[in-house]
Amino acid sequence: MNTTERPIAIVGGGIAGLALALNLHARGISARVYEGAAELRELGVGITLLPHAVRELTALGLGDEAARLGVENTTSAFYNRFGQKIFAEPRGLKAGYPFPEYGVHRGRLHMMLYRAVLDRLGTDAVVTGHRCSGVTQDGDDVRIGFTEPTGAPLPEVAAAAVIACDGINSAVRAQFYPGESVQYTGINTWRGTTRMRPILDGRTYMRVGSIRTGKMVIYPIGDADENGEQLVNWVAEIESATSAANDWNRTTDARDVLPLFADWVFDWLDVPAMIAGADTIFEYPMVDKDPVDRWTFGRATLAGDAAHPMYPRGSNGSAQALIDVRVLADCLSAQPVPDAFADYEGQRRETTARIVRTNRATPPDVINIRVEELTGDRPFDDLSQLISQAELQAMSDDYKRVAGFGLQDVAR
Repeated sequence: MNTTERPIAIVGGGIAGLALALNLHARGISARVYEGAAELRELGVGITLLPHAVRELTALGLGDEAARLGVENTTSAFYNRFGQKIFAEPRGLKAGYPFPEYGVHRGRLHMMLYRAVLDRLGTDAVVTGHRCSGVTQDGDDVRIGFTEPTGAPLPEVAAAAVIACDGINSAVRAQFYPGESVQYTGINTWRGTTRMRPILDGRTYMRVGSIRTGKMVIYPIGDADENGEQLVNWVAEIESATSAANDWNRTTDARDVLPLFADWVFDWLDVPAMIAGADTIFEYPMVDKDPVDRWTFGRATLAGDAAHPMYPRGSNGSAQALIDVRVLADCLSAQPVPDAFADYEGQRRETTARIVRTNRATPPDVINIRVEELTGDRPFDDLSQLISQAELQAMSDDYKRVAGFGLQDVAR
């Protein structure tokens, strides 16, 4: 791409949009980020950075800072709803990966990328208070419409191209796929963070129970403080027989979640106490969208959750977004925009579609579901009589392979 062209417009100042700006800048390509929120703030709960996500951040020169943000996960462990260990395996460096795995606060990660963009690209590289209202094209001319958060119109912006990084409810995607809606299949979730004594070794990512009878995903996102307490992220999930979905990202009370886990008191964790101790609890439905057969429309394309929103069941959404924007920047550095977008889409669209489908059908917690089926949802005496550790390991490895973070995939 000719670097003398007008800047590329990036719609959305989340993780994908900011990482894309950094990748483009590293290749000498001018870009500007347009974010709908009036200001960027440290919001959200926990997020897992798998080794292939850390690989991408390290390539941006942010590996050391990412390491300081949260906690390095060294073990992944699966338990039934009676607190019995089903399976455990090493993670990150302990598993032989060339990069570690971290649990971090999403808001801290977001602010890290934001600071890097302002430092490297300049303070005018991120324009807030700009909600995309549509894209028009005429040959090489791309114009993006914007409104203020109040809905008042703002001047159009001319750009060399537009890349939508504006998430699952992407305004740009909606223009090309009008009437499309998110897919809800009956799984409701609640998320919270609790400051508490470290669980197990304070470095373990835990999946407890199953979505059929109640499931918790739990992992630390902060090192122990002076009182010996860590910030722990937790996600509660359960299938519902009704079509009623949770409100989207609404705060709720612990009393809405506690009845599902009232008897989950183990010798290694008191789940009701953890839920009751949360600072804030958010509720939302687990949703994704069906993969589409096209991301690129002229000089506009999609990336991250705007391109392939997926169930948050494999900790892989952020990693795939980070890979998207690196591949996209590589393509733009070597080819004119239309060819670059076609090359990028050819490399990424079907790969991410497989992950979307895998997260629906056989996510990592299929291990918990399988054991629940084999035991009749009862405590077990000797799990090896029903399924071997080798079989459980194969199930875990299958997901990693499809999701693109087998050992060889990350190294490559």
